[in-house]
Amino acid sequence: MADCIETEWISSQGAYVGRFEDAFADYAGVPHAIACSSGTTALHLALVALGVGPGDEVIVPAMTYVASANAASYVGADVVLVDSDPESLNVTTEAVVAAVTPKTKAVIPVDLFGLPVDVAALKAALPAGVAVVEDAAEAIGARVRGHHVGTSADIATFSFFGNKTITTGEGGMVTCQTPEVAARIRLYRDQGQDPDRTYFHPVLGFNYRLTNLQAAVGLAQMERVEHHLAERRRVADRYTRRLADLDHLLHVPPVPGDMAHGNWMFTVVLRQGGVETRDRVREHLAVDGIETRPGFTPIHRLPMHADGGDYPVADWVGDSAVSLPTHGRLTDDDVDYVVARLRAALGA
Repeated sequence: MADCIETEWISSQGAYVGRFEDAFADYAGVPHAIACSSGTTALHLALVALGVGPGDEVIVPAMTYVASANAASYVGADVVLVDSDPESLNVTTEAVVAAVTPKTKAVIPVDLFGLPVDVAALKAALPAGVAVVEDAAEAIGARVRGHHVGTSADIATFSFFGNKTITTGEGGMVTCQTPEVAARIRLYRDQGQDPDRTYFHPVLGFNYRLTNLQAAVGLAQMERVEHHLAERRRVADRYTRRLADLDHLLHVPPVPGDMAHGNWMFTVVLRQGGVETRDRVREHLAVDGIETRPGFTPIHRLPMHADGGDYPVADWVGDSAVSLPTHGRLTDDDVDYVVARLRAALGA
């Protein structure tokens, strides 16, 4: 950071952007990584680079953060929603394949709360010509059969928002498999400027660049990414052990043996009671000084994406999920305190 400021290269033209991209690509095990201004702009760039547009359909989980669906709308595509599995809370290959039509151009599986989707299995089941854009905004460090999220997708996107495992305040990353796609992403990210002809813009592009200053912050954090992940894993493992006997009251998505969770947010779903019970539990915890988050509002409940469909798992998670404090500075005693107060709030 100090070096970045001293060089006075604080915009997107400095050397730290490229260094951050290279470090992220090496860590994730992907050929190409392109830094951008947010996880949302990463999704938008991915769909633009794939040529998705009006008349195309993009399959998106009904349970996700709104950016996953908004990106499809930005390019004029139709959002097709699918419900999630009640155990993992992620979309399944079967549900996605059932939603594919001749108009389907892309699928956006989301690694919800840091638990990865088996993208390799999903991609193998899709028809030729349907691209997979993995929304891994919440899943840095997550792995499937030893491979980091994003390695099996055509394109993957990541977020460095302030509450993510690695943060640049605001920021994102797009990863992809081919130099051709990477070049298109860079072209559209940089105002559509021809890389070989200054101030010539052959396409309508966007100012989605990451600054050199932000990249310096990200690069410094990449040096400690495994430490951050290990601390989050410690916290999540302790929550899991301490709450194991409350399975009749809380659902905690299990982690399959061939997967490693990114542990962005330790989230439980109340088995009964819905919104009123969830809000009462959160209010009890707030009184005890414990900040929590509700589940995302399901996409089909948002005015711009409402489709009249029925998505019971998304509704359940949206009404009944509670994300508990999940960060590496929590001590074991802190976790035990949260668990004790959660038990009291549940009457357990």
